[in-house]
Amino acid sequence: MSAPSEQKPIIGFSCGDINGIGIEIIIKILSDNRILDICTPVVFGNNKAINFYRKQLPDYNFNYSSIKDASQINPKQVNVFNCWEEDAVITPGVMNEIGGKYAIASLTIAAEALKAGKIHGLVTLPIHKKNIQSAEFNYTGHTPYLKHLFGGGEVAMLMIAANMRIGLLTEHLPVKEVAEFITKEKIISKLQVINDSLKRDFCINKPKIAVLGLNPHAGDEGLIGKEEIEIIKPAIKEAKMKDIFCFGPYSADAFFARGQYEKFDAVLALYHDQGLIPFKSLSLGEGVNFTAGLKGIRTSPDHGTAFDIAGKGLADETSTRQALFSCIDLINNRDEFRSQRKNPLKKMSRNVVANAVDEKISEE
Repeated sequence: MSAPSEQKPIIGFSCGDINGIGIEIIIKILSDNRILDICTPVVFGNNKAINFYRKQLPDYNFNYSSIKDASQINPKQVNVFNCWEEDAVITPGVMNEIGGKYAIASLTIAAEALKAGKIHGLVTLPIHKKNIQSAEFNYTGHTPYLKHLFGGGEVAMLMIAANMRIGLLTEHLPVKEVAEFITKEKIISKLQVINDSLKRDFCINKPKIAVLGLNPHAGDEGLIGKEEIEIIKPAIKEAKMKDIFCFGPYSADAFFARGQYEKFDAVLALYHDQGLIPFKSLSLGEGVNFTAGLKGIRTSPDHGTAFDIAGKGLADETSTRQALFSCIDLINNRDEFRSQRKNPLKKMSRNVVANAVDEKISEE
């Protein structure tokens, strides 16, 4: 496949739970024909499901080309890749097995297309973690599934917005299990992934990363927990020895209240709500979930299925639109990163020749 810089990137969309707001949001975004100027969209879903929601949105002019194979992708239209043929009973706002079944059908086919290089990036719409569970799909969400699909290497759930980036050490884990999961090795591993991603995906040469503490007041020197002294500080010290520019641990409440996050390129939060509550409060509805460390580019909106408003035409597409824009930016950034580091021996030899010429001129 040609590099994204040489053509419009092909961006896949998994439709999410078909009883949620995912398809409605996709229709709202891709009805804007200007999107076709910057990418070729491929919606992994089903014509009948798309048409069900299209009828409920008469103010949106949504046209598409129906395809069954990646070779049929039309760069001049929105493409709907049919992932199933049977009629799926759609009941907006209802969480049931049908919604989960077809959400996974969409996700798995789209993710395989990403892995195979048939699309340049993937935007995933929300799924519900309960009704997706089956013998074939036993994951707590998109991130662990994609991690497994792409080979099991370390990844990080990185929430990104114009004013902050927050990575999570633990993701969808019960609070009572968080402390047991926190180890020096885990912290260093996540910091490495985030540090590498900031360089490769965001073009930041020497990133600064803040690490939050686990306990109130970051443990108050051991008075309110020992994790900061025994685990987190040693992890930060060792990470610095690996050329990761990281600092902390910081008390989470004061860190966000005083706007300290603005001084760093990313923040490592230790558990879900520690990072997601301030992120969603401060990102002004434009937050995006990015899977850092994954070989393919995947983004998603920072909200859920919103069953309470599904099918009512009320869903806000802002976060998903930003997820699309971020996906394209990340593709181009990663492509530029690779381009700058292509054939380093050739570049080195040119530098050697140039230096030799300079020395010869100076001798004369």
